[in-house]
Amino acid sequence: MNTNKQYDLQEILHHIDPSLLNYQEWTSVGMALKEAGHTAADWDAWSKRDIKRYHAGECFRKWDSFHGTTKPVTGGTIVQLAKDQGWRPERNTESYELEWNAIIGNKDELVVINKNWIEGREINEPYSWNPVEELIKYLSILFEASENVGYVTESWEKDGKYLPTKGCWDRTAGELIQQLNQCNGDIGSVIGDCKPEVGAWIRFNPLDGSGVKNENVTEFRYALVESDDMEIDKQNAIIRELELPVACLVHSGKKSLHAIVKIEAANYDEYRKRVDYLYSVLKKNGLNVDTQNRNPSRLSRMPGVMRNGQKQFLVDTNIGKESWKDWQEWIEGINDDLPEPESLESVWDDLPKLSDELIEGLLRQGHKMLIAGPSKAAKSFSLIELCCAIAEGKKWLNWACAQGKIMYVNLELDRPSCLHRFKDVYQALGWEPKNLGNIDIWNLRGKSVPMDKLAPKLIRRATKKNYIAIIIDPIYKVITGDENSADQMANFCNQFDRVCTELGAAVIYCHHHSKGSQGNKRSMDRASGSGVFARDPDALMDLIELELNEDILKQEENKAVCKVCESWLRKHVQHWENEVSQDDLCSEKAMLEVCKKLLNAELYKAMEKEVSCTRRSVKQRTAWRIDGTLREFPKFNPVNLWFDYPIHYVDEVGSLKDVDADGSGPAWKRAIGKRKSRESKSNDRKRAVEVAYEACSFGGQVTIQAMAEYMGVTEKTVRNRIKEHGSFVIDESNVGKKKT
Repeated sequence: MNTNKQYDLQEILHHIDPSLLNYQEWTSVGMALKEAGHTAADWDAWSKRDIKRYHAGECFRKWDSFHGTTKPVTGGTIVQLAKDQGWRPERNTESYELEWNAIIGNKDELVVINKNWIEGREINEPYSWNPVEELIKYLSILFEASENVGYVTESWEKDGKYLPTKGCWDRTAGELIQQLNQCNGDIGSVIGDCKPEVGAWIRFNPLDGSGVKNENVTEFRYALVESDDMEIDKQNAIIRELELPVACLVHSGKKSLHAIVKIEAANYDEYRKRVDYLYSVLKKNGLNVDTQNRNPSRLSRMPGVMRNGQKQFLVDTNIGKESWKDWQEWIEGINDDLPEPESLESVWDDLPKLSDELIEGLLRQGHKMLIAGPSKAAKSFSLIELCCAIAEGKKWLNWACAQGKIMYVNLELDRPSCLHRFKDVYQALGWEPKNLGNIDIWNLRGKSVPMDKLAPKLIRRATKKNYIAIIIDPIYKVITGDENSADQMANFCNQFDRVCTELGAAVIYCHHHSKGSQGNKRSMDRASGSGVFARDPDALMDLIELELNEDILKQEENKAVCKVCESWLRKHVQHWENEVSQDDLCSEKAMLEVCKKLLNAELYKAMEKEVSCTRRSVKQRTAWRIDGTLREFPKFNPVNLWFDYPIHYVDEVGSLKDVDADGSGPAWKRAIGKRKSRESKSNDRKRAVEVAYEACSFGGQVTIQAMAEYMGVTEKTVRNRIKEHGSFVIDESNVGKKKT
């Protein structure tokens, strides 16, 4: 088959209205015709359709000025202009054998009728015909009584063809109907006599009474559908088969029907879009519409008059769908791609296999998972950890992962930071990077687009790559619309379904929590925005921070220091176990003493540096609890995690099992947990006395009064705190240090 289709430019010109083009576009058509080997006569014949601007001989004079250039205007310009005015190339509907490289595409949208099997519906001219009643009925259906109507009964001849004048527009529909009711059957006495060989015209949209141009149209209610290159009975059949919302169907008195179709547009821009849509549907279903009729101020044939011995009459009124909205919904729904309902009985004994598990007990391949958490909760690190786990086929936190290819869509980090994070995570996990080829990274920071635009681009790049998961981090960069709007967010989330369906891969993404305390909320109510976020994914994993008190931090610091000491002893001292009891292994103080005893001074000093780094690391550590809401699997018990930059790891020993989440529990209980111990408060007071004494000693003798002013307390309080400290003496109002 020849895929380089050559268009007949002469045929395409029939679908371009020259009156809608500017001068440059009109000139480009001439240049393209000359480049394609056509004649000036072809350009001139087409240009005559622009009655107002056409000048005899102009095309031939202009034609001679067209000379070849290095960048000629080609026939593609004509094709594009036709498309801009609603033309679409016909698809080949004939049967043929497929070649090996042929692509089987989806069926064309909006096609209801098989053009090869249209059966005409005959139209009979009315035997008993009342012209006045026909026109009154037409006016009553299309217009309100107070609206001005434009009509034309006078014409002028040019090149053997009769053309309408601007006509009249000064009377309302109510006035015309009243006068028609009183005319005793003489329509001409109301609207003026027309030439019997020409007939009369009427404008189907109301005017403002000041003119007949598009800007004079007050309501964009109707559009004209006319086609004169098909038998009139087939025109009738297509109009009815498509259930067009026709207000009035008029026989033109010649070889076409004029269907006044309900458009119901709010403004001119919407009118143009709806008319283009209407003409496109008609074209696809075999009715080649005259695109010159797209203007809202266009003239149509008036019912109730004669035209060259034939009647211009009403064929039917108010047929098809009741409104534009009903028709558009029907035409788009009649040939959708939705599957048909199936009987449960037919599959009961042969149920389809469930999708394989991607994350054991959490998520299946081809499903969706959301990780929600507060800002700066290291969600990105958890997703990178998941990437590594899937690539290597290892555990992610507490769950085993299937091995396969994965794409990580990075919307937030610059490229170097993102790549370094992957390496840092691999090293912190202690995994050998054997399957880096399973991870593809798409860096889109600064280039992100809304999800409805991103989805097709993502699908195009991911097709045939055999990804089992796509990770998008984060989604706030690609959200379209208001995240608090349920319908807008439902449409947004549908894009994830589209990716899952097209690629057969799971989609995993993260989102932030709403503002405020989260501890007392359910996991599915914490994600920011509409509840659609939490209810749409097949698995919702929610991270919430745990409040660490001093006791837990001290306990973790003790364990970390003990671990460092043990590693140094194991590395440098033989039979060190003989010097350490089981209790010593759990005591920071005891282990440091053992190390000081068994290690030489140089090694001990080096170990102290590592201990110091470990203490800082523990203080920077955060604790998290991950909860889940699952669609495909039973709910799991919340899992407690530590985040020690740059990775999360499960709290295997249970240090965090009794720790409350941030904001959970009553206020009095949270306050108690934050209170300092009595010993800690005493140490703070003693330190304050020492600082005050040192500060006041620069002026010579230190006095009770000076220390009270410095500390911002009473002299009595200073005396009590000096007494509590025990290392100072008071001599009347002077303060001094005890002699040792």
